[in-house]
Amino acid sequence: MTTLIFGHKAPDTDSTGSALIWEWFLKDAGVDAKAVLLGQPNTEAKFVLDRWDIAQPDIIRDVTDGQVCVIVDTNNPAELPENINGADIHAIIDHHMLVGGLTTKTPIDITIRPLACTATIQHQLMGDKAARMPDAVKGLMLSCILSDTLAFRSPTTTATDRTLAESLASDLSLDIQTYADEMFAAKSDVSDFTDAELLRTDSKEYTVDGTKFRVSVLETTSPAVVLDRKDALIAAMPAVAREDGVDQVLLFVVDILKEEATMLLPNDLTKQVARASFDADTSGDTVVLPGVMSRKKQIIPNLKK
Repeated sequence: MTTLIFGHKAPDTDSTGSALIWEWFLKDAGVDAKAVLLGQPNTEAKFVLDRWDIAQPDIIRDVTDGQVCVIVDTNNPAELPENINGADIHAIIDHHMLVGGLTTKTPIDITIRPLACTATIQHQLMGDKAARMPDAVKGLMLSCILSDTLAFRSPTTTATDRTLAESLASDLSLDIQTYADEMFAAKSDVSDFTDAELLRTDSKEYTVDGTKFRVSVLETTSPAVVLDRKDALIAAMPAVAREDGVDQVLLFVVDILKEEATMLLPNDLTKQVARASFDADTSGDTVVLPGVMSRKKQIIPNLKK
């Protein structure tokens, strides 16, 4: 049976790239493996696929009972296919906090490390075989690191991530900042997205004291383009919440260059969350959170009601 490799819903660069990186690694070891996605990749991930001339993986909606799979860049059942616990999970490779809720048929390999990027962990797991990576796979790995670290601006960045990125860029004769700027420009192009799509583009579900949130982050070098749509995004939030089975959408627009986030405050609940979580002034319908750039390290761990 073909081993399917996939990350979370609303695939970003790391989720898309790490699935493809592990497809190469398993195939190199003689395993019948295939990277797939759980939705349309975001604009940055699409740019990366085009840049390295890699075909977009097939999109699947669910997995069948007994389907052999490897999960990358998440361990949260809410971000995975509905029948994930019916599948035959062989491994999990992730850099997020352990959520719980997955069940497996047999003991499996689980690697969760406090690094900025799943692809960095994969490089460590490859050992000497990493030297055999073709340029396209190196390009994917570099892209994953630059995306998840926001070109080393994110507080999730470690020396391990930076050193690996610099080594990969040298191998590929790329200037890191120039390439990162191209990636972020692609990520910032949201002109073709509806308001509902924007709210789901980079989004994870998280529960705080029994309240379910869809925590959405839009990382951009042009925050004004998104914030100009503030009223429409606020108007779209209730329908997205109902359709996705959550109580509230939280939206953080991350300004990559200024290294700050703007949180939208459409109602009393979001204002309460902003006050409790970030000690924020909630007199308006937005609040700027200086230094806040990482959902994984700065937003979700601090969420309170």
